[in-house]
Formats: sequence, structure tokens, C-alpha cells
Amino acid sequence: MGLFYGFDQYYLLLVVPAFLFALYAQFKVKGTFNRYRTYKTLRGYTGADVARIILDRNGLYDVAVEPIRGELTDHYDPRTKVVRLSEPVYSRSSVAAIGVAAHETGHAIQHKVGYAPLALRSTLVPVANIGSSLGPYLAIFGLIFNSDFLLYGGILLFTAAVAFLIVTLPVEFDASRRAIAALEYEGALTREEIGPAKKVLRAAALTYVASAAVAVANLLRLILLAGNRRRD
Repeated sequence: MGLFYGFDQYYLLLVVPAFLFALYAQFKVKGTFNRYRTYKTLRGYTGADVARIILDRNGLYDVAVEPIRGELTDHYDPRTKVVRLSEPVYSRSSVAAIGVAAHETGHAIQHKVGYAPLALRSTLVPVANIGSSLGPYLAIFGLIFNSDFLLYGGILLFTAAVAFLIVTLPVEFDASRRAIAALEYEGALTREEIGPAKKVLRAAALTYVASAAVAVANLLRLILLAGNRRRD
């Protein structure tokens, strides 16, 4: 397996760089959000205001907007049709709050129009949850105990989890595109404020790219280790 001080070489070459990229992405999104959370908008709308305006404009009167505890915990729940906004977003009128709120309404709009990648991601959720929690461990146990069933079963399960993260990318990018278009159309932000809002959404998107990169790196590692095992 090419072990090196307790870690195989593929872990050092693939997973560690991806993990460092993920750390950078987390630092970037928090730094960008904190920078623009104090950037007050000229119009004075709160995140909840903007979410409600965009939802109503798109005929989504049945989608509620609710506060949720925490920071960067914002999300749209398609099961209950609720846009949940974190405390720094729901009642604040900063550029960061407006950008994040509009992004979450983008997911609600995707749900309404039947956006294909979102539908695909939803179908992958059950197997992806199992694959992310069990897949890598089954594969490692397969390597340790020389079991093809565990090894390739684990890799197959983890592949579903990786597919989920890859499909998430166009879903998030499209939601941000819809958010910026809606903010421009509604005039919720001035022309000068649109640029910073885009920076917030780009930083947030980077975290999804980093998560996918880490998952792909781990999957490649398992596949390469399996290949080495067959040659041995």
C-alpha cells in the first residue's frame, strides 16, 4: 500500500492538499461574510424582507421564511417548503445578509420549476448519507481483512456520496445566479452593492467546490489502493 509513517502515499498526495484547500475555503467564506455583514445596504431591506419579496414575485406564497439559530446555517427545506435564515441574515440589512437570503430563495425557485440537478440531488440523498458515513470505513476494512466484498461495496457506496457532492455544484451555482438576477430585478441592492454580494456568494460556492474536491480525493485514494492490492 505504500505506507509512509502510518499514512499511505495517496493520502499524502491527494487527500492532504484537498483538505488544505477546504480549510482555505472555510477561512475565505467566513472572512468574506464577516467583511460584508457590516456593509449596510442603502435600501435597508433585511434578509427576511428580500426573501419574502423574491418568493412572492415568483408566486411562492406557500414558502415560509423562518429564522434559525447559528451562523451560515441558512438553507431551503423542500420537504416543508421553508427558507430558513440564520440570525446574522434574517433580521440584518447587510450586503452579506441580502446575498445569502436571495441565494436560498434561488433553491426554492429551483424546486418550483423542477430544476433537474436539484431533483437528481434529492434522489441521491438516502444512498449518499449511507455512502458518506459507511463507505470509506467498509473499504478500509476490506483492505485490512482482504475482503473484495467490503472493499468494492464500500467504494460503490462512497461513489454515490461523491456523486451527490458533484451534482450539488451546479445546484449552488445556479441558485447564486438566480439570486443576483432577482436582486438586480427587484432593486434590493444598488449597482455598487451587487459586486460585494457576488463576492459573498462566490466565497460560499468555494466551500462546495472544496467539499467535492476532498471527496473525490478520498475516492481516488481508495480506488488506487484497491488497484495496488490486486497487483500485490
